[in-house]
Amino acid sequence: MKSIQLNPLGAMSQLSKLEVDKLNHSADSQLYHLFRSCCLAVLNSGAETDNCENLFDENEQFDIRLVSRERGVKIELVNPPAIAFVDEKLIKGVHEHLFSVLRDLLHMGESFNGREFPGVAESAYITHKVFDMMRNAQTIKNTAELNLVVCWGGHSIGETEYQYTKEVGYQLGLRELNICTGCGPGAMKGPMKGATIGHAKQRYRNGRYLGITEPSIIAAEPPNAIVNELVIMPDIEKRLEAFVRMSHAIIVFPGGAGTAEELLYLLGLMLNEQNKEQVLPIILTGPKVCEGYFIAIDKFIAATLGSEAQSLYQIIVDDPKLVAQTINTKRADVRAYRKAKGDSFDFNWSLKIEPEFQVPFLPTHTSMSALNLHFDQPKAELAANLRKAFSGIVAGNVKADGVKLIREQGPFQLNGDRELMTLMDELLQSFVVQQRMKLPGSEYVPCYEIM
Repeated sequence: MKSIQLNPLGAMSQLSKLEVDKLNHSADSQLYHLFRSCCLAVLNSGAETDNCENLFDENEQFDIRLVSRERGVKIELVNPPAIAFVDEKLIKGVHEHLFSVLRDLLHMGESFNGREFPGVAESAYITHKVFDMMRNAQTIKNTAELNLVVCWGGHSIGETEYQYTKEVGYQLGLRELNICTGCGPGAMKGPMKGATIGHAKQRYRNGRYLGITEPSIIAAEPPNAIVNELVIMPDIEKRLEAFVRMSHAIIVFPGGAGTAEELLYLLGLMLNEQNKEQVLPIILTGPKVCEGYFIAIDKFIAATLGSEAQSLYQIIVDDPKLVAQTINTKRADVRAYRKAKGDSFDFNWSLKIEPEFQVPFLPTHTSMSALNLHFDQPKAELAANLRKAFSGIVAGNVKADGVKLIREQGPFQLNGDRELMTLMDELLQSFVVQQRMKLPGSEYVPCYEIM
């Protein structure tokens, strides 16, 4: 049996005796199983996988313990995976991320019981939770640089697409723009990798590669090695809210159901009448070979959410330099808007997010079949329901609980207007044909049925 003890880093480096006692108590609870899973994913940073069950099965002998000391707490790893080590020494970035996991899971498990602000509306309290998690992770820097670019895109992409995301990241890095992604492989890794070169060329010392994930997805998408700030949010809805409130611009690369979910979430927010004046550059981009992907996405949005939704984003094909120039130019507009509103430069408080985009959606066969997938509703509400449908497909594809549910009860069934169901089916089938639902080399078995 191999065992290694780690000294605390970052925000966990100084702990009181009561905090240590609380950690020991938490380790004996159901929080421990979540802690072990997330730490195992972090230890597999860089592994090309989207099969959480394989990850757990291959590491059955792995265990993690908390060792109490007078001046803090140590993490003890038992039979950790070899990929986390170089010449028998744990990789420093992995060491840091393990304590990020401890920090976030402890904070979300102990801090949010709803008692701090009695009488506050649920929506406002959820936004408080998002802010508190990001602040506790020391990601709100108060630099007033307005240079954090969120990049969304698929984990399952080809080499041409991956190289394109790197080139976009490089062009962003040359302009001293920082990167935030979902922290996994593919289009979540490429922009970070490119930006590191751009930052190095400019001697930019404050390069940020922020990865935001959540417990049910981290095992299927382990953090890539470039991430230097890792945050684990309690659920997908708070993860998405963190993305948009922290961002100064958003780039969407080609992807599958998860990327469609993110884009529909964003468009649903921006279609809210209270967000009409918001200044948030949104660019959809990819190499020339992906032009058909953007045609399909644009067609789907036009047919479901209309021309107003289309006007919220710009499509730029095969021009990384123009993408970076456009975002860099619009920084002045973002700054002017935030100043006019008296809003924070680092956390967009003025963005209105309705409860249907905040309350966690639990994908089950009942909840998926009950989704309102009909045209006779406001566009923002339709976007919210479409987002939930794609979220359920992501769960059925890669999340442990969702995969188990599909295996035991069969595929989710989606019901709605015939035209809308046809549009969804066409879009999802295009993702399957382009191998955007699973990593290349693995056969995709649909976790859904369009009724």
